[in-house]
Amino acid sequence: MTTATAAPITIALAQLPISKAAVEENLQTHLAYIERAAALGANVVAFPELSLTGYELALLNQLAMPHNDKTFAALTAAAVATNTVVIAGCPLHNPNGKPYIAAVICFPSGEHTFYLKQHLHEGEDVYCAPGHESGLINVNGTRIALAVCADFTHLSHSATAAAQQADVYLASALISPGGCANDAEMLATIAKRHQLPVLLVNHVSTTGGWQTCGNSSGWNAAGELTITANGTQPSLVLCCIHHGALSGSVEVMAHLHQKGSVTD
Repeated sequence: MTTATAAPITIALAQLPISKAAVEENLQTHLAYIERAAALGANVVAFPELSLTGYELALLNQLAMPHNDKTFAALTAAAVATNTVVIAGCPLHNPNGKPYIAAVICFPSGEHTFYLKQHLHEGEDVYCAPGHESGLINVNGTRIALAVCADFTHLSHSATAAAQQADVYLASALISPGGCANDAEMLATIAKRHQLPVLLVNHVSTTGGWQTCGNSSGWNAAGELTITANGTQPSLVLCCIHHGALSGSVEVMAHLHQKGSVTD
């Protein structure tokens, strides 16, 4: 697992309001959260599933972004400027068919890459295609395995991450109040089974017709809930990982949104 020389790493879970299909507006909110997270010492800033557009399945085809989209350039510039790794949710153009539900990963080196959601929820396959490659990134010696929503409901996904010697399992998702308890139990089980911290970043806005429950959280390697956002408040959940131990704090971000809501 993590080498003895691995530095502590702080992963900020950005639980932010988003607007339906308003990519430019959502990008500006992302940039504000990245700047604040970096000021609080974050090495990684992670956003929920489809955070740049909202979970708008029927619009995915028209919202799908090319690999060199200007939005990715803006996020990568922010990653360079703040020396952070930025992971944001987006629909990605697929030259061979339906678009992917993806995470764009922007590095301080100025490069960006993608993780494609491998396991689709029932009904998602009407609008998008699954990816087939696992997502593992190395940040300061800590290996972070990426998951998007339904990925973590398939035991094989986290088992693959563990086999690849992941140090952290990071899931971006859209979870509704009805699914919250069950999904939390599943994530705690993954942490305990594979003896690694598990982090979840979730939406706070109503999106794609779904009410969401926030509660972005971190579970330690024993499967214990260690840190969680206060329900559906816009927040940065700062998760510090050192030698496999998880600690953290929550920064409420409501002040960013007081001059008019950026939700639907």
